[in-house]
Amino acid sequence: MPIVAHNELPTLQRLRAAGSNVVLPAERAAHQDIRELHVGLLNMMPDAALEATERQFFRLVGESNPIAQFHVHPFTLAQIPRGDQAAAHIARYYESFDQLRAQGLDALIITGANVAGEDLSKEPFWQPLGEVIEWAWDNVTTTLLSCLATHAVLHFRHEQARVKQPSKRWGVFSHRVLDPRHPLVADVNTRFDVPHSRWNDISRAQFETAGLRVLVESEEVGVHLATSHDGLRMVFFQGHPEYDTISLLKEYKRDALLYAQGHLRDYPPFPAHYLRPREQAILLEWRDRLLAATARGEPAPAFPEHLVAPHLDNTWHDTAEAVIGNWLGCMYQVTHHERTRPFMDGIDANDPLGLYGA
Repeated sequence: MPIVAHNELPTLQRLRAAGSNVVLPAERAAHQDIRELHVGLLNMMPDAALEATERQFFRLVGESNPIAQFHVHPFTLAQIPRGDQAAAHIARYYESFDQLRAQGLDALIITGANVAGEDLSKEPFWQPLGEVIEWAWDNVTTTLLSCLATHAVLHFRHEQARVKQPSKRWGVFSHRVLDPRHPLVADVNTRFDVPHSRWNDISRAQFETAGLRVLVESEEVGVHLATSHDGLRMVFFQGHPEYDTISLLKEYKRDALLYAQGHLRDYPPFPAHYLRPREQAILLEWRDRLLAATARGEPAPAFPEHLVAPHLDNTWHDTAEAVIGNWLGCMYQVTHHERTRPFMDGIDANDPLGLYGA
C-alpha cells in the first residue's frame, strides 16, 4: 500500500530513503490499477514530537497491505501553541482543516497531545477538536483515535471523563484479544504487546457504558482497542502501537531532565517490561551523575542512548502493522464504490462490516 509523496514533506523523503513504501507522483503510472485513497492526520503532538509522530503513522499506513495508493494529509489545530520552527514546518507542509473538509477524506487519524490538566474541556483546542470529531462522524468512513484523542471523544460524545491514575501507566504491556471475530484483529496473535504512556485512563466499564465495543485489553493497564457501536466508524487506541523502539527511552530521558530542572515532583521510574537489567544499571548510573551535576549547578551529563538503544526489543510493531492494515482494509471494503460518502449504497451504517446483524 504505497504512500504517494504528493508534496515535499520531509517525513516522506526520510521514509522513502529508509526503504518504506513511498512512491513519487511520477512513479504512479505503474500503479494505475490501484485505487487512490486519502487519509487525514490531525497531528496534535507538541513540537518535539511533531515530525516523529508523522513518521510513525505514515510508516504504519505505508507498510500495510497493497490494496491502494494513499495520500496522507497532515493538519493541526491553530489553538495548539507552537514555536517558530514547528510553526514554519506546519505553514510549509500542512494543509488546513477547511481544505480537507472541502475535499473529503476516506479515513482520519487523530493523534494524542500533551496537556497539563485532567479536564480536557478546559484545553484551548477543545472546541476546534470537537468540530473535527463531529465532521468526521458524519463525513468520514472511519476515524482512528490515539490516546488523548480517545479520551476526548469519550468525554465529548459519551460523557465519560477520563480518570487520573495514582502513577503513570507506561511501558510495554501484554494484551489479549477479546473479540477475535472482528476484522480489525483478523490474523493477529491472540496475545500481543502494546506500549502505553499516560497518566489517565478510560476503564472497560466506561467504554461499555458508552455503548462501545472493547476488542483488546491488558490485565495490567486496561483497554487498548475498542470501536464505536457499528464496529468501524470510530476506532479507539489507549496505547501507542505506532511508537518507535526508542520512543519510551526518549520519554524517560525527557522526564528525568524535567525532574532535574525542578519541573516534575518525582524522578521517573523505568518503563515496565522494556529495559533489561544491564540497561537499567546503565541508566541508574546516569541518574546518579545527573543528580550530582544538578546539585553542583553543572550541565546534565550526556544521556547514554548509544549504550541502551541497541539492546531494546520491539515486540509490538508487526501487530501494529497488521491492525492498521486491517483497519484500512475495512475502510476500503466500505468505501471503494464512492469516496465522498461515509457509507456506500446497500451498506447498513449501523453495521457496515456485517458483524452484528442476524
